[in-house]
Amino acid sequence: MTSGEPVAPWGARRTGWRARLAQGSTLQRLDWPLLGAALALSVLGAVLVYSATRGRAQLTGGNPYAFLQRHIVNTVIGIALATVAVRVGPRRLRDLTPVLYGITLLMVLLVLTPFGATINGSRRWIIVAGMSIQPAEFVKVTIVLAMALLLAAKVDAGDRWHPDVRSVVVALAVAGVPALLVLLTPDLGQFMGIGVIVLGVLLASGASARWVAVLLAAGVLGAVAVWQLHLLDQYQVNRFAAFADPALDPSGVGYNTSQARIAIGAGGLLGQGLFHGAQTTGQFVPEQQTDFVFSVAGEELGFVGSLALILLLGVVLWRALRIAHACPDLYGTVVAAGIVAWLAFQAFENIGMNLGIMPVTGLPLPFVSYGGSSMFAGWFAVGVLQGIRLQRPPAS
Repeated sequence: MTSGEPVAPWGARRTGWRARLAQGSTLQRLDWPLLGAALALSVLGAVLVYSATRGRAQLTGGNPYAFLQRHIVNTVIGIALATVAVRVGPRRLRDLTPVLYGITLLMVLLVLTPFGATINGSRRWIIVAGMSIQPAEFVKVTIVLAMALLLAAKVDAGDRWHPDVRSVVVALAVAGVPALLVLLTPDLGQFMGIGVIVLGVLLASGASARWVAVLLAAGVLGAVAVWQLHLLDQYQVNRFAAFADPALDPSGVGYNTSQARIAIGAGGLLGQGLFHGAQTTGQFVPEQQTDFVFSVAGEELGFVGSLALILLLGVVLWRALRIAHACPDLYGTVVAAGIVAWLAFQAFENIGMNLGIMPVTGLPLPFVSYGGSSMFAGWFAVGVLQGIRLQRPPAS
C-alpha cells in the first residue's frame, strides 16, 4: 500500500458490506406490486387493443399489428420515463417542477394556435416528431407536482402545521390557469379530472375543509353557468343528454354507449373468448381501442376478466395510498394522493361510460387504452411514486 491512507480492518469492512446488504438495493426497495400491476395492465391493454383493431383495415392501413406495435412502443417509452423519474428522485423533481409546469403550459397554449391538430373532430393535440401529443395528460402531472410544492413548502420547513391561506390561494391559481386553457380546447373530461385532482390534493395537504366546500360550490355554480350561457359545444350537450336518457338517440349520440353495453352484456361470466367477441369482430363499437377498450374486456373476457382488470387497477391505487401514508414529508404525501385521485377518477369515469353510468367524456383507461400521452403520463406517475417510496428509510 503506497497511498499512506489507513486501511479499515477486515471485520469493519465485512460489517459495512452486511449493512449495505441489509439496507437492500434500489431494485429490492421498489414497490413491486405497484410495478407488476401497472405492467400487467399495459400487457392486458396491448391484447385488448390488438383485438379491437386487428380487423379494422381502415385504421391499421392493412397491418393488423399496427396498433399493437405502437401500444408496446408507448409502454416501453412510458417505462423509460418512469425510470427517469426514479433516478431523478422527489427532491430534484421538486426543483424541476417550475420548468415542467412552464413546458406543459406552453404545450396547452400551442393547442389553441395553428400548431394545434384536430383528430376525430376535436382540437386537443399537437404534433411532435410525427407523434400526436395530448398536452392535457401532462398538465395533470404538473398540477399535482406544482400544488404539492406550494402547499407543502412551509409545512415541510417546520414553519406551520398546515398550509396557510396564501399558499392555498396561490396553489389554486397555479392549477386554475392550465385548467382553464384545457377547458378552452375544449376538453371537458380532462377539466373534470383536473378538478378531482385539485380536491384530492387539498384534502391530502391538510388545508381547511372550507376550501373543499368552496370549490364544490364553485363547481356547481360554474356548471350551471356554463349550461345556461350555452358555452358547451353541441356534441357535449348531446352527450350529457344521452347520459340523462340513454334511449334518447340509440342510433345517434347514444350509439357508442349502447353498443358498448351490448358488448359487455354479451360477455356473461367468462366471456366469448379472446378475439371472438361478436361486437368487437363486427366492429360495432367505435373508438374501441381508446375510450371503449373496457367493452372488449367485458365481451371477450367476461365478468371474471373485467373484474381482474379492475382488481389490477385497485392494486395500483392501493399501493399508491400506502406510499402516501408512509411518506416522511407532506410533499410526497400530497403528490402520491394527487396521483391516486387522478387515476381513480379516470378509471371510474372510463369504466362508467362503458357501462352507461357516466357521461362519455373521452378519458382513457389508465395503462390500458391506446394512446401515447396517457401511457407516458401514467408510467411517469408510477416512477414518481417509486421515487417517493425510495426516500423512506430502508428499514421502514
